[in-house]
Amino acid sequence: MKKAFIGIAAIVALLLIGAVVYLGTNLKKAQDEKNEIQELMEMDRLEMENEYRGFTQQYDELKNTIQNDTLAQQLTAERQRAQQLLEELQRVKNDDYKEITRLRKELAEVRAVMRHYIQQIDSLQRINQALVAENTEVKEKYNAATSQISSLNTEREQLKETVSIASQLNATGISVTPRNKRNKEAKKVKDVTSLIVNFNIARNPTAKTGGRNAYIRIMKPDNTPLTNGETCKYENKNIEVSIKKYIEYDGEELAVSGIWQVQEYLQAGTYRVSIFVDERMIGSSSFTLN
Repeated sequence: MKKAFIGIAAIVALLLIGAVVYLGTNLKKAQDEKNEIQELMEMDRLEMENEYRGFTQQYDELKNTIQNDTLAQQLTAERQRAQQLLEELQRVKNDDYKEITRLRKELAEVRAVMRHYIQQIDSLQRINQALVAENTEVKEKYNAATSQISSLNTEREQLKETVSIASQLNATGISVTPRNKRNKEAKKVKDVTSLIVNFNIARNPTAKTGGRNAYIRIMKPDNTPLTNGETCKYENKNIEVSIKKYIEYDGEELAVSGIWQVQEYLQAGTYRVSIFVDERMIGSSSFTLN
């Protein structure tokens, strides 16, 4: 009887030890995944901070190039809004996904408002130039208008750098679909033979039109890229990318799709997708393979 009791106790002890080891392993894995996601969120948050900070500076520059008091007041209000959103972003925690998502949407609105004011100021410039042509018969008015044209041309040069921000492309609706060898959606990572990346480049009438390359970079859970040697320029250095896609952009919304044919072992976990055009990152997202 005593031996049987000892045997049962030993079995229970072994089961408890196994349970502790299993729980410890899974807790560490979950913590590692959480840390990785937080690192990605921190990178995203810092990039948004830079954009918000840039917008506050550009509003100051815009205000200094106009003489319209009403428009100057509107620019001041929008500058204060961008500053407030920047301060909110600086206070938010990296794991507050809901708040970071809200501030990302607010950033898109701030960018759209900036485009609106640039277009409005540019429209005022064109109107003033037309008035110059209409008043060429009167020398005094003509001379005054000529001086105004010179001033507006100076303002236009000062606005060139500001326009580059408003004309930046924006990738939306980024999604990745894993496919198996039968071209069906793969449910498990071991069955994945290709990754289909879809996204839209948003409408932007102020952006440069014409042909250019879009680059798709897929980062594995170990923070290394899926690549076949293709690179693109970003922040004054060449980075490895997964897919190079030629596009023809005309200012209207454009759907883009790219395919990555799996050439190596894929591990389960969270992957990061970033889109680059004109040496800028215009959008990013993530997906998970189980």
